[in-house]
Amino acid sequence: MKIDKIIEEHLSVIEKVRTHCIPDIEKIASLCKKAIFSGKTIFFCGNGGSAADSQHLAAEFVGRFVKERRGLSAIALTTDTSILTAVSNDYGYDQVFARQVEALMRPGDVLIGLSASGNSPNVIKAVLQAKTIGAATIGLSGGDGGRLAECCDVCLNVPDKVTARVQEAHILIGHIVCEIIDEVVVDGSELQRN
Repeated sequence: MKIDKIIEEHLSVIEKVRTHCIPDIEKIASLCKKAIFSGKTIFFCGNGGSAADSQHLAAEFVGRFVKERRGLSAIALTTDTSILTAVSNDYGYDQVFARQVEALMRPGDVLIGLSASGNSPNVIKAVLQAKTIGAATIGLSGGDGGRLAECCDVCLNVPDKVTARVQEAHILIGHIVCEIIDEVVVDGSELQRN
């Protein structure tokens, strides 16, 4: 039955993440914790389903994940339709995230770029712009990581090429990072505010 096959594919990808990706998840959580505890901001960007995932994960930081705690600074660069359309119209869609990175990010912030293929030009340009600012850069991709793997400080490549399975794993990875940060914040550690 097709449903069983899809669930089996999902479980297989998640098992590969558990087997191959835990060190990268730990690095991502560490970079995010460092930024949060320094009063910095985590930014997210991606296209299509990855845009929705960017918004979902930013909301987990700003609102709350599981435990009650203060809001943490996170922004999805996928949400302001006036900026998205103006920058796309005036500079081209490849610049839609890079222009926001230039305007909003500061040294010590973190950019998480989501691209199932690792080859989204606008995500790659955002990462390159973030690096010039002195921000940490994280990629969440699939397969071999594409060009994103070449330019991020940490790039976690979900070991699969099916976009749906990769995006499912991205949300799991994002939730794991949120839970790690929740535990540290709720356990009484003080966050600095700028």
